[in-house]
Amino acid sequence: MPAWTVVEDRALASLSDSVTPAGVVAVCRFLDVPLASVLEHVEATSRVDLIAICADVRDPGNAGTVIRTADAAGADVVVLAGSSVDLYNPKTVRASVGSLFHLPVVVEPGVRTAIDAARAAGLTILAADGHGEVSLDAAADILSRPTAWLFGNEARGLAPEIATLADHRVRIPIHGRAESLNLATASALCLYASASAHRR
Repeated sequence: MPAWTVVEDRALASLSDSVTPAGVVAVCRFLDVPLASVLEHVEATSRVDLIAICADVRDPGNAGTVIRTADAAGADVVVLAGSSVDLYNPKTVRASVGSLFHLPVVVEPGVRTAIDAARAAGLTILAADGHGEVSLDAAADILSRPTAWLFGNEARGLAPEIATLADHRVRIPIHGRAESLNLATASALCLYASASAHRR
């Protein structure tokens, strides 16, 4: 049974890295799970439809937002792969707005390992790439398949050697004058496009 301790504001401030703490601090067990065990469990109970793989994503706000978006889109798993930000960075946890507790999150040191495991589970690997050969608007047939989306680093995108591991590189069309979309926005568009295609 959880134990509660009421503390003064000064003590609370020392327990949190936030300038204005929310008023509650909790100690929880680690939540990440091995990718193989997640895929085995999902495969045993139902089909794996949607996975988000973050490759070398360094910004905690972006990582947390991808987790939140994947949760909202009904994804089965989020993978923080390679040299991605610490899942337990306080900013990552806050940006997930509780979604960290709703779906399995995997910490996988090898990006290729994550891609290989997703492919072995029967997923099509799609790389979100601003220069991709397939437009998201014209990818309905591809998106209707069980999918693992591969999202890259905020500043550099996906490394070429990682992007080439994808079955398709998919670009989000930009109709205005913006140079690009940030990672959180791009992941939301890609994940919801897949979620919509799966539900048609």
